[in-house]
Amino acid sequence: VIVFCGVHFMGESAKILAPGKTVLIPDERAGCPMADMVNVDGLRKLKAQHPNAKVVTYINSSAEIKAETDICCTSSNAVKVIQSVDSDEIIWVPDKNLGHYVQQHTDKKLIIWEGYCNTHDMLTVKDVVEMRAKHPGAEFVVHPECRPEVVAMGDFVGSTTAILEYCKNSSAKEFIVGTEDGTGYQLRLDSPDKSFHFATKFLVCPNMKVNNLKKLVKALETMKPQIYVPPVVAEKARTSLERMLQVK
Repeated sequence: VIVFCGVHFMGESAKILAPGKTVLIPDERAGCPMADMVNVDGLRKLKAQHPNAKVVTYINSSAEIKAETDICCTSSNAVKVIQSVDSDEIIWVPDKNLGHYVQQHTDKKLIIWEGYCNTHDMLTVKDVVEMRAKHPGAEFVVHPECRPEVVAMGDFVGSTTAILEYCKNSSAKEFIVGTEDGTGYQLRLDSPDKSFHFATKFLVCPNMKVNNLKKLVKALETMKPQIYVPPVVAEKARTSLERMLQVK
């Protein structure tokens, strides 16, 4: 049994990769607005317009979209995945901000879907300028799901895992953080001697936050709600995830 205290696409990915396991999610309302910004019909039309392109899909997407995909990626391995694809033309789905960041690190042409993470996209240049004025000695660490102009201000740009590692190993003692505030717990646990200031109070994913301990206990007691992915969809989506896992 796997309980995914995150959003729906995470549970779907677990179910796709481990179809024999029961996958629970404490609250079915924990969706992802960015994942909902791309639909199968729209993606199929884009594929028809660019028949030589390969589809690279950010893991923050539905099982149905993964089933239409050549290979998935995470924010950690996106550039490596793009470079591994045997095509100079890539349909990138669904995050335009991460897509813009990846485009800066490859010569391949990215056809970028216009989705975005509501939470990361809220962070503005003005927010960062104001925080730097308050904390002039702090380093700014930022997730590439943020707007390009905000990412360009970063002292370090990386995935959640990369940000955690960087802050833990950095000699700096103070950081302005440009990613979801749920990372604050782990950042402070890893580095109790360092200070972390989130770049804006709005870096909160409301969908993640619908999960809580009470719902977790209920899910384990009732074995509900369970994640279900239709077998035909799961089989196609599994290929795109397994290809990603083979990229070193």
